[in-house]
Order: sequence, then structure tokens, then C-alpha cells
Amino acid sequence: MRTDRLVAILLLLQRREQVTAAEVARELEVSERTARRDLDALAMAGVPVYSMQGRSGGWRLVGGARTDLSGLTASEARALFLVAGQASAATPAVKAALRKLVHALPEPFRVQAEAAASSLVMDPQRWGSSRIEHRPPRLLDELQDAVIRGVQVRLGYVDREGTDTERTVHPLGIVAKGPTWYLVTNTDAGRRTFRIDRVSSVEPTDDPVHRPEGFDLAESWREIADEVERRRTPLEVQAVCTPEGIGKLRMSLGDRLEVGGSTIDGRIEVVIRGYNEYALAGELAGLVEWLEVTGPPGVRDHLTLIGNALTERYG
Repeated sequence: MRTDRLVAILLLLQRREQVTAAEVARELEVSERTARRDLDALAMAGVPVYSMQGRSGGWRLVGGARTDLSGLTASEARALFLVAGQASAATPAVKAALRKLVHALPEPFRVQAEAAASSLVMDPQRWGSSRIEHRPPRLLDELQDAVIRGVQVRLGYVDREGTDTERTVHPLGIVAKGPTWYLVTNTDAGRRTFRIDRVSSVEPTDDPVHRPEGFDLAESWREIADEVERRRTPLEVQAVCTPEGIGKLRMSLGDRLEVGGSTIDGRIEVVIRGYNEYALAGELAGLVEWLEVTGPPGVRDHLTLIGNALTERYG
């Protein structure tokens, strides 16, 4: 996994005055081409590594070999922890290595390095069925910097009706939900979430962020996402499903499916969330081979109408 290699390369550079791509490749058991790409990735992420050309060339850390990370600037330390922080696919071993690296940082950098590692959550599941791809919004870097530095910001924001407002918020973290980016904040009215592509201006202040005690960005986002899904799919349908049909339901319905216990006849109780009775009946009509809807009556009525229409048209 690439994040493992990036941290391993940095530790290798810490131990030696200079390394070549071939040495990195042998150490990590990868190709020289992969080693060069990883070294370039560290440099592009802001970690102070550079290459020297010629027969005795190789890669070095700026300032020479070190036994700690005291040569990193605050922004460089933050860049490293963003490369292999909470939002990446880092393994437990990488995250354990990061915890050790934190203790090697100069005291003034530790708080921001730790903040960088926990400032971003990646949620790959999109809202609904949208397939539109978006580039990262233009003010993303400014907002992430405010999260990491722990300062309040005056936020210009355009809501879905097009109204432009300004407010002071306490930025707590950033979440990428599919292609859409969100800022999670603390405000006088409690926790609030803002779509970053609707942010029109960001003005950092010198006032510190007030973080709720025990705040965890990933856990907070799960609560937010669950609440949004409940609002988007307010209808609940009760049904029973054959055991072999549960996999089909999971594929079709995803997180909108809740699986319960077994019934006397061996089928499985399920609850399915949807937007309205007609739309949900249309979804479930293709699953009647395994599924029997028991309520509410309106969904059963729509299924009856769909079944009659199919019979009339196709016999």
C-alpha cells in the first residue's frame, strides 16, 4: 500500500544521509520506477526531499540526514500527516508509525500535525444516484488550513435559494462525500454542515476554535449522514425476504436496508427506507421473487397496480 511506502521512505531518509531510487526499491521490494514515483510524491506533498544528479547522486532530506523530524517546518509536517492521515487507506501499522513520528516533532508542531491527521474524512458513498464528478472546491485549502490551525473563520455562504450570508463559525473538520465536500462546524446554534462549493469567502480570525468535548470527526459525520438519509427517505416499508434474496436486496438497496430476525417459515424480516410509496413500490417490484411486502398498505396497493399493468401488457 502506497501510504506504507511513503512513511517507510521517510524513515529510511531519516536514518541515512542519502539514498538512491535503487536502494529504496530493494528496501521496499518494489520497482525503481515505483520508488521514483514515491519519492516524487513526497516532494510534491511538501516533505523537504530533493534529488542530486550524477554518479554519486541520490535523494536527501533538506539539511542532511537527521535522527528526528526537527528539520520539518510546520507546513511540511502537516503535509506528511495529510499524506497518510485518517482519510487515507493507511494500515494500522502506518497509523502506529505516525503516532511515533508525532513524538519526534518539535513541540510547537505536534498539535497541528495531529490535527492534520484527523482533519479530513472520506465517505465514498454518494448521496442518491448522482454520477456527476466535481473538482475540489476553490476554497478547500483555506478551510482545511483553518481546521488544522484551530482558528475561527468568517464564512461567506450562498444557500440553495441563492441567498448570500456571512457568519462566524468554528471549523471542526472536512468531509468528502463522493464528489461533494463539506465543512463540519460548531456554531452558536450548535453543529452545522456547509457545502464547500457554496462557500463564497473565508476570512480566518485570531480566535481559537471551541471544540465540543470528545469530538470525533468520523463519528460526527456518521451521525450527520444518518440524519440526512432519514430525511431523504422518510418512508419505512416492512417486508419478509427469503434467505437467498438478502444478497439481492443489499445490492439494490444498500444502506436503506435493515435486516432483522428470522420468521417461523425461515424467511427474514427486513425494513426498507424510501422517498415515497409509489417510487419504493417501483423499486421493489423487481424483487418480488424473494420479497413479500407486509406494510404499509399503500405500498402493497401500488405493487398490485404494477403487477396488473405488467400482466395486461405482457400476459
